[in-house]
Amino acid sequence: MLGHLECFVSSAENGSFSAAGRKLGISSAAVGKNVTKLETIVGVRLFQRNTRKLILTEEGERFLQEVSGGLLSIQCALKGISSSGGVAAGTLKVSMGTAFGLHFVMPMLPDFLARYPAIVPDWHFDNRKVDLIGEHFDAAMGSGIELAQGMIARELAPAHGVLVASAAYLQRNTAIRQPEQLMNHAGIFIRSPQTGRIRNLPLRNAENEQRAPSMEIKMTVNEPDAAAQAAEMGLGIALIAMPNALPYLESGRLVRVLSGWYVDRGSVHLYFPTTKFLPTKTRVFVDFMIEQFRLQKLAERFDAR
Repeated sequence: MLGHLECFVSSAENGSFSAAGRKLGISSAAVGKNVTKLETIVGVRLFQRNTRKLILTEEGERFLQEVSGGLLSIQCALKGISSSGGVAAGTLKVSMGTAFGLHFVMPMLPDFLARYPAIVPDWHFDNRKVDLIGEHFDAAMGSGIELAQGMIARELAPAHGVLVASAAYLQRNTAIRQPEQLMNHAGIFIRSPQTGRIRNLPLRNAENEQRAPSMEIKMTVNEPDAAAQAAEMGLGIALIAMPNALPYLESGRLVRVLSGWYVDRGSVHLYFPTTKFLPTKTRVFVDFMIEQFRLQKLAERFDAR
């Protein structure tokens, strides 16, 4: 029965038996057979079928709303039971930003695996906003992910952006003491991977005054670390997130511009499914990350105020 429900929910979410099959790792024929059996069991037609896509019937819509939350709880319960009687084990699928993951999370990996050697990391380094539940991630770290039903977000640190440049660039250009003077400088901007638009949020200071970072567009990139490297080459001033900027700032390769001003992008969160029946592997990862952020004072280091 669980397999029938999984096939039904996945088909409804993905719009076809073939897409549901790819998500579940089975054939589209097997998905269709399971859905048909489920319709026989409940005694109603759940989908209107045509050659292009599946459309939920009125009864199917109602049934989907009733079973989705319960199915997630059952799946989480089964994952928890399968964790070898409370032992942290199995594949741990986690999404995180590229530079954030490489600079700050990867160095934690040896200690994490020393504690939990039966866990197999499946870590995805990507700057996009993932569908935690739909893509079957155990956890994700970042900001701005939509908090869907069945998800929890634990705040880890502020998500601030700062202006950075090389010392050489600043030495050969006019001094910058106010945001209005940025218009005389070359800007290195980042395009959103989701929308393709240039990220150009307003700067703010301790008095909550706001100013636009109105620099001339010298170049655009879609990867924050590329913007940092371009700034290090002396090509201009980049506006990048603190996790991307911090390795450069702490090593002296870049310096902050207008240190009293920053961009507020909310918070960096650790996202994971509801704690009810949370698998042991996920629970220990969440606890470990919160502990490491505290020990390494990452919240303070990411704070640009």
